Amino acid sequence: MINEAIQDAEKRMRSAVQALEVDLSGIRTGRASPALIERLSIEYYGSPVPLMQLATISVPEPRQLLIKPFDATSIKDIEKAILASDLGLTPLNDGKVIRLNIPPLNEQRRIELTKLVGNHCEESRIAIRNVRRDSIKDLRDFEKEKLISEDDLKRGEDEIQKLTDRMIAEIDTIGEHKEKEIMEV
Repeated sequence: MINEAIQDAEKRMRSAVQALEVDLSGIRTGRASPALIERLSIEYYGSPVPLMQLATISVPEPRQLLIKPFDATSIKDIEKAILASDLGLTPLNDGKVIRLNIPPLNEQRRIELTKLVGNHCEESRIAIRNVRRDSIKDLRDFEKEKLISEDDLKRGEDEIQKLTDRMIAEIDTIGEHKEKEIMEV
């Protein structure tokens, strides 16, 4: 019963870490990366669709993205969504493809992006701590119902705390790596 609670907690914590990695992949660094725009929501025939479902995204040069829509009529919608996003990029449309030139980041923008990374990391830490709280509450409920002993409860709480510490350390490592990537000139 305790092992099941710990496994459930680990699975939920792992998903919080994976969500952080996905969020951070969309934060721009100095180089072009398809992850920067592939989840961008495009209004296509009245419903929002991720860009990666409407076009192929490639990196022809280190500071350029090339978007080739499957349907040429969606080019205007894609262009509109890129302009409306907070990416700060201007699309260059030649009728068949869209080119996005990624300008080098200035110091102020780098600092803003590192703060954004910090916010995402803190949200993930909060999610991990919430999972810890829920799991420990479940264990205490098991103990109240006499399904586990007091010693088992203590052992389970210690295991969940170790798991929490490990996951938070992983989040810190991911955040530091992304900040280093952003500050790289």
